[in-house]
Amino acid sequence: MGDVVRGLHGGGGAGVPAPAKSPERARLHVAMLALQFGYAGFHVVSRLALNMGVSKLVFPVYRNLIALCLLAPFAYFLEKKDRPAMTPAFLLQFFLLALCGITANQGFYLLGLDNTSPTFASAIQNSVPAITFAMAAALGIERVRLRRRDGLAKVAGTMLCVAGATVITLFKGPAVFGPATAAVVTTVTAAGTTGGNKSWALGCVYLMGHCLSWSGWLVLQAPVLKRYPARLSVTSYTCFFGLLQFLAVAAVVERDAAAWTLTSGSELLTILYAVSSIESSMAWHGKNESKVTCM
Repeated sequence: MGDVVRGLHGGGGAGVPAPAKSPERARLHVAMLALQFGYAGFHVVSRLALNMGVSKLVFPVYRNLIALCLLAPFAYFLEKKDRPAMTPAFLLQFFLLALCGITANQGFYLLGLDNTSPTFASAIQNSVPAITFAMAAALGIERVRLRRRDGLAKVAGTMLCVAGATVITLFKGPAVFGPATAAVVTTVTAAGTTGGNKSWALGCVYLMGHCLSWSGWLVLQAPVLKRYPARLSVTSYTCFFGLLQFLAVAAVVERDAAAWTLTSGSELLTILYAVSSIESSMAWHGKNESKVTCM
């Protein structure tokens, strides 16, 4: 969904890699398309996990634990020569990346998904490119040239994204397929609540927090990757600190020992799918230096 954050990997001026050749560009687009299908499945699978009774804190803990175990060996062996010396400043930056990109991002997402639907969660993410562009422009990472067509297109696209996110948040129309039966009509009441003590309005707020934190994570990567160019290592450290943060929250909130037990293979499969789809996205954002992003 657009040419969002060239600043993700170094801004929009000098130092931007030359455009990819046609075969490589085709492979990039095929990979991005496959990743979008993975995202679509992730929304459905995550909701299935919540419906099965998987805790909203246990789910991201297991997910990031598995992701860390998979990514860390590759980062250690493949980037031995690329990793700078570790400093307290780097540790703080990785902690903040995890806070935005893991803890707040995934936490708000699961809370929002639990109160809304996979379709809505997927649609509201269309605002992420707009928010990311606005953040990058405000911080001087992305240049806005209003006298050029590409600059005007970015601003117009940002406004359309915000307008679309506002519409789907404030308006819920009738069912697209099938008659609007009483069950469908009563799914969302005038008070904005759904069945089972769920709040659609609160879910919208959670999902907007998810979009803001995701955008913040994308923007924060730019200065970190300039100083610490070992991209797999950055992703691994982000997963590590995100895991610690979720464990700290779970230690206070999720005290039911039974919640940490996966009772079926289906629950494990949903977590594994979440790991494969989303953590591959994190690695993609870190590895790909093309200005074409997979938003």
